[in-house]
Amino acid sequence: MQFVDIKNDIAFRKIFGNEKKSAPLISFLNAALELKGDKRVVSVTLTNPNLFPRIAGEKASILDVRATDQAGRKFVVEMQVAEKDGFDKRVQYYLSRDYSMQINRGEDYPLLNPAYFIGILDFEFSKSKNYHTRHLILEKATNEHLLKDIEFSFVELPKFLLEIDGLVTPIDKWTYFIKHAEELTFIPDYANDDEGLKVAFIEADKHNWSKDDLIAYDNASIAEQDERGKITAAEKKGEKKREREIARELKKRGVDKEVIKISTGLTDDEIEEL
Repeated sequence: MQFVDIKNDIAFRKIFGNEKKSAPLISFLNAALELKGDKRVVSVTLTNPNLFPRIAGEKASILDVRATDQAGRKFVVEMQVAEKDGFDKRVQYYLSRDYSMQINRGEDYPLLNPAYFIGILDFEFSKSKNYHTRHLILEKATNEHLLKDIEFSFVELPKFLLEIDGLVTPIDKWTYFIKHAEELTFIPDYANDDEGLKVAFIEADKHNWSKDDLIAYDNASIAEQDERGKITAAEKKGEKKREREIARELKKRGVDKEVIKISTGLTDDEIEEL
């Protein structure tokens, strides 16, 4: 067996956004949100991931997977491979809009159902040492959970360090699959205890993919690399700008050119151009 990289956009959507095989998404939602008993997701209906502006000038939103369960609860699941400015505000914007769009003007607020955002991140986001965090609205002094309709859950892949024999919880097993599937050549025994996870492994096997699927998968990988390249280039450009600003100030103060070179990494010609 040869599994795809689950972090790839095409692979992610194929596994979690498959209308005909919803078992993986249902299992993952229950794992990430730690839903038990009558709170568990039993069935889901996928909705259009493209949210078009409702009013002129409003931004269009494109999400990875959006679903509604048997109780009417809304779920947004997103794979994010690179941190971008305003990520925290963006996810709050997306989920708040997903929550509010359930009713039209004049309809009763009790018709609103809970909404959940689950972000799988290939970068560190929170200060917590835990790879899996859940963010609720709590009263500061008593931790009373009075406002229950909106919740955020994040899975930070760089913080996940468990080996295959150390997996305990359902989210441990799912995170191992998402982070390490590409390295495996067989379906681990632990997947046999979870039908959704087992289906996910089968769907992730390249031998079950069509030629068109594999081409789309490769194209998505190239696009991802290009995006990472843009971010790296922007960071380098910013660093270069800061180096020039520092060098310019040192030059104004009459600091020796050799000291400026050591301090900023600029060349003689670059310093002369300032």
